Amino acid sequence: MRKNRVSIRGTILRRMITWLSPLNTARIKASSGENGKKISETPWKCPKGFRIAKIQNENFYMEFLEREEKNSHLAILQLHGGGFVGTMTNAHRSTAVMYSDVGKGASVLTIDYRVAPKYTYPAALEDALYSYEWLLENGYAEDEIIIAGDSAGAGLGLALCMKLRDHNRKLPKGIICMSPWTDLTASGPSYKENYEVDPLFGKNRNDLVFDSAYIGKNNPKDPYISPAYGDFDGFPPMLIQVGSLEMLLSDSYTIVQKAKAKGVKVQFSEYEGMFHVFQRAMLRMPESKKAWMEVERFIEKLVTV
Repeated sequence: MRKNRVSIRGTILRRMITWLSPLNTARIKASSGENGKKISETPWKCPKGFRIAKIQNENFYMEFLEREEKNSHLAILQLHGGGFVGTMTNAHRSTAVMYSDVGKGASVLTIDYRVAPKYTYPAALEDALYSYEWLLENGYAEDEIIIAGDSAGAGLGLALCMKLRDHNRKLPKGIICMSPWTDLTASGPSYKENYEVDPLFGKNRNDLVFDSAYIGKNNPKDPYISPAYGDFDGFPPMLIQVGSLEMLLSDSYTIVQKAKAKGVKVQFSEYEGMFHVFQRAMLRMPESKKAWMEVERFIEKLVTV
């Protein structure tokens, strides 16, 4: 089968990420709970036509983005990435706006869950569960909620669904996983096969991918930590997107195979020549634009069933 050609913009961005990856890794670690400070960013301006509620809980912080003129009763619970050490950034706020757009006016709850090394497992999972219950307490039914996450956040979303199912709770309408990190043992074949080509995590065994502070003293094969070791029986429909150059590629393969084996409806897309969470390029790159169009169609199918 002939592979799709990588766009010029995609190639340029991949090269930039390769060059900047050491700085990016340092940036993520600087935003961790180790020093108790967030990375310094300019204040994020809420786009016209939206409003945002800032919610401080006992343990963590949330932001609830809504259209000023609501035309949908759908909520997307966004669980951000960052290797379980990075906190919420303006990029995640912009992603929330994108989710609302492709969700035809859906409200988006983005949570700044507790991160390692100060807070190890199960802190992030507890915060994700709290945020899901917050949506239920604020007028949304389970079939009006979609869980969406990137990287560590995608793995956290899968772990949340496992937690809900294992406690006989109703599951959300669907799950969107962008470059999911589901195997914190880093034992899948792509961790070796793509080690030299991954522009973000490659050629660096000291990276957080191989040494996750989130695990703490727990078993990294615990499915609530590494969903790749879990069971997907009873899961709602899932959309999984990943780049072909990712060391985390096999994380997606594993959960796709396991979920399909249990009869779960899985839509899987591997984007040729793409890197970890390439969707953050939004509509500025052909591949990321295509990915977001796919998210839009996935949501449309969910809400019409």
